[in-house]
Amino acid sequence: MQKMEVLSRLSDAGIVSVVRGATKEEAYKTAIACIRGGVKAIELTFTAPAADQLIKEISEEFVNDEEVIVGAGTVLDAVTARIAIMAGAQFVVSPSFDQDTAFICNEYQIPYLPGCMTITEVQTALRYGADIVKIFPGNTVGKGFVKAIKAPLPFANVMPTGGVNLENMHEWFDLGVIAVGTGSDLTGLAKKGDFSGVTNRAKEYRIEYERIIDATASLKK
Repeated sequence: MQKMEVLSRLSDAGIVSVVRGATKEEAYKTAIACIRGGVKAIELTFTAPAADQLIKEISEEFVNDEEVIVGAGTVLDAVTARIAIMAGAQFVVSPSFDQDTAFICNEYQIPYLPGCMTITEVQTALRYGADIVKIFPGNTVGKGFVKAIKAPLPFANVMPTGGVNLENMHEWFDLGVIAVGTGSDLTGLAKKGDFSGVTNRAKEYRIEYERIIDATASLKK
């Protein structure tokens, strides 16, 4: 898949589900539950067992669904990034910026989304080809940081992760972020084995996102 197509699909998806799991089965069922609920951008973190196998299996399972996009999360180094890419990851997310990871993603034309907490980190990430800057943790740096980025760097694509929930999601989009990443608020019920609950929560997220998009479109008219 071409890099620009992946970025376009991430933007269209709007919501990236950060999927973890104590077991491979839990992580798999969580990802499937999110997809069934309409949240089809999945970030499978390398804190989950056999994350590379999960990326491969889910990518192959939904190869004919053009809305499903599977990436790798908690990628700390270039070696892990390459493992994820070889398994089929369509985007790579890190908790912080890593130059070697940026290089390997650029080499394979895979979007790189590093976590940043300062303007200097954001500028450095952009200089090394980061396609979307992950504001992480969002609940620590706060929404004001998005404004701080957008003032000198209006062209920066921003995705907050950490502290994003169903109730405040619209506030982040109002600030001009390209997408949001959400974890426990969406997937928390998976820890109790309630995967149908995760699907229902995903449906609520999807409905709210569509409402936000409709409201934004109305304001532009």
